[in-house]
Amino acid sequence: MIPAFPLIRQTAALRDAHYDLLVIGGGIYGAWTACDAAQRGLKVAIVERNDWGSGTSQSSSKLIHGGLRYLEHYEFALVRHALAERRVLSRLAPHLVRPLNFVVPVWKGARVGRLQLLAGLTLYDFLATGKQPVPRFKSFSRRKLLAAHPYLDEAGLRGGLRYGDCQEDDARMTLFVIAAAQAAGAVCANAVAADSLSFDGERCTGAILRDTETGEVYTVKADCVVNAAGPWAHRLPGMGSNDGKQAVKLVKGVHLVMPAIPELEDAFLLTAPSDGRVFFVIPWNSRTLVGTTESSVDDATGVGVTEAEAQYLIEAVNALMPGLGWTVEQIIGRFAGVRSLQAEDAESLAAVSREFTVLEPRPGLVWPLGGKYTTARCDAVEIVDRVLESLGREPIESHSDRDALPGAPHEIRELGDFSGWQAEAVAGLARRGLDADVARSLALRHGTGIGRVEALLDENHAWAERIHPGAPYLAAEVVLAVRDEMARTVDDVVRRRMPLSLVVHDEPSWRERVAALMAEAGQR
Repeated sequence: MIPAFPLIRQTAALRDAHYDLLVIGGGIYGAWTACDAAQRGLKVAIVERNDWGSGTSQSSSKLIHGGLRYLEHYEFALVRHALAERRVLSRLAPHLVRPLNFVVPVWKGARVGRLQLLAGLTLYDFLATGKQPVPRFKSFSRRKLLAAHPYLDEAGLRGGLRYGDCQEDDARMTLFVIAAAQAAGAVCANAVAADSLSFDGERCTGAILRDTETGEVYTVKADCVVNAAGPWAHRLPGMGSNDGKQAVKLVKGVHLVMPAIPELEDAFLLTAPSDGRVFFVIPWNSRTLVGTTESSVDDATGVGVTEAEAQYLIEAVNALMPGLGWTVEQIIGRFAGVRSLQAEDAESLAAVSREFTVLEPRPGLVWPLGGKYTTARCDAVEIVDRVLESLGREPIESHSDRDALPGAPHEIRELGDFSGWQAEAVAGLARRGLDADVARSLALRHGTGIGRVEALLDENHAWAERIHPGAPYLAAEVVLAVRDEMARTVDDVVRRRMPLSLVVHDEPSWRERVAALMAEAGQR
């Protein structure tokens, strides 16, 4: 039986192979689909053109949340669904999902007033059934709000409310789900592109795959194919791209990484005064994450944050938090991601439904559409149910809601127990001479996998150095990314195995050091 780590790029297993299920696309939806199907006993392969989570799944708001703003559009079922999943993921991956409070200031003349917010948060907490990882909402007076956050605009401030949701590491979560899929028996290979689908008459029977590093071509037969390529799915030859494109609305979301707001532990949910759009200001990796704005695009390839979008977000923050006085020149990092939603007429992009659906455009070809990062696991259960139906198999119960992800401490039984394990782990790393920021970062991103990092520190003490003095990531983690986490390129390491390229300014010096460490990692 193959363990979760090290991840093994099993390209040899793709040569003239036959699988029950082939999953195309290694984002969070493809990862959970492969994991759930393999756990249910199917013979599964999953391939990704670039790297795990390298598309939309690395460019979220880094949240596991119910989606408070969706209540405004009466999407009660979606919110209840997401809140239930927030509880599940907090238990399955406490090292990657952790509680985060959100403050909602209320100003005179706001589009959503205090009474509406009270009603919304009361409903939000009501929909979150069962024991939750976050506290219930709380009200704050103007005086207390300004005392805690003096940079807020005082003019017309009436007070505010606070509610709970969760923060997560989107790229590492995707990686850990892939690792769980491997442990369940799935064949996993990144840097393998699907060039086209194969058919026998109307039925999809597999795909032609290509190793993007060697050029080798694999003809893979599969009794069912799930196209989980997100905003690129409708472009895959054999999908019937014209019909597929009509079913999809591509929506781009952008984020900025700004300097840390001193002593800020809570996030903010804010409404831009200029146009009423909702956005977040979130403490993240000793920086501040700001976003998102949304806009329609025709193509997901090469999307980025425009200067106009960056300026819009900076102006929105400064209008509500003038004490920060941020400028565009202070932007540390920026990123954009594209989601594929169900095409529909709506008064605004915010009103476009995030509801999830499973299409089967051709027999044996399953196409998930819509959804959100938070609900990807339970949506994948629905995908695999459809796969089993397409295969003519009897239903098999999913247990992905019960199997903790790799790195989750086994001794944790209840929500909230992780803090005790984390304190012990940080103390142990401190005894090795690692500073508190590094120790906390390692515990939160690796969980029980810190033992693999410690083994590398024993192998070479020089790997205990930070890659960059302004970020808590060690040289040992670069080596680990190559040896254990299927990293193939520098960007695989500094964007997804760790968010270094987002939290410090991009410089050739540290990129060259990472490249050298990657080469060193392969020389044992």
